Amino acid sequence: MNSPKPILLVTRILPCQAQARLQQLHSRYDVVQLDDRLWSKEELIAKVQGVHGIVCITDDCMDADVMDAAGPTLKVISTVSVGFNHIDVPEAKRRGIALGYTPDVLTDATAEIAVALTLGICRRVVEGAEVAKAGKWSGMRLSFLLGPQLSQKTIGIVGLGRIGQGIAQRLNGFNLARLVYSGRRPNPKGAAAVGAEYVSFETLLQASDIVIIACSLNDSTCHLFDTNAFRQMKSTAYLVNISRGSVVKQDDLVAALQNHEIAGAGLDVTTPEPLPADHLLYQLPNCLVLPHMGSASVEARETMGAIALDNVVAGMENQPLRCPLEG
Repeated sequence: MNSPKPILLVTRILPCQAQARLQQLHSRYDVVQLDDRLWSKEELIAKVQGVHGIVCITDDCMDADVMDAAGPTLKVISTVSVGFNHIDVPEAKRRGIALGYTPDVLTDATAEIAVALTLGICRRVVEGAEVAKAGKWSGMRLSFLLGPQLSQKTIGIVGLGRIGQGIAQRLNGFNLARLVYSGRRPNPKGAAAVGAEYVSFETLLQASDIVIIACSLNDSTCHLFDTNAFRQMKSTAYLVNISRGSVVKQDDLVAALQNHEIAGAGLDVTTPEPLPADHLLYQLPNCLVLPHMGSASVEARETMGAIALDNVVAGMENQPLRCPLEG
């Protein structure tokens, strides 16, 4: 790309207010905006040549090949996300490319989705809606679409960071019997705020009626939930994942659901994303899959868009980023 103005590549359409602000940036930058579809790495390589700044999302691979294609003009990569597994952070640091992300804005939205998934899978909400819509609602039957209520249950949360605490705070209103959590280390302050008890991962699996995954994805949590983990859970227990798909070994989850080693699962994240429409998880009645909606509130997405634009503009202007990713 040859342009007298710095080139800003935005890989998706932004939320309404952020999109309106982006239009104003056309006077300062040559803005190249892609549409809302899944762009392959090869397609991105063709688009990034000569750009000075990139606004991307978690579906966009930002590795050494993409950085090579952009060339020495690339100053900043700003992701509209909290997660940054799609960015080769060490490589970007080595090249002096500034990195920005959008932390601390998703807690409420993601915690709400976790509660929605928990209620949805336990109380069989989607199954019920489908029955009603299909005209199969044939009157009151005392054993029809039964599921467990949350009151007097033990909830286990893996990862009691901001989102984990937000989930716990909301679930406390359901008159739980016990709230436990596990993680790399105890979080006494956070636990005290929500009345949670620190236990080992194994104890959490064995004691919980509902296990909610809210930890980050890293080397120690990748495939943390595998056949061994599922076999330690109660056969009546439910799994909810709002973290990252790779925290769960997905083939093992499918087997656990099919064999009724656990009662059900509610997933906002999968591997891969999007999950193919013919995937077996969609066919299992004891599994509820959402299309990664954790941050999909108007408020959260607009804030994310604003921070992402602040980051990319600062980076292109050689200024400190509003939310720098230190990695």
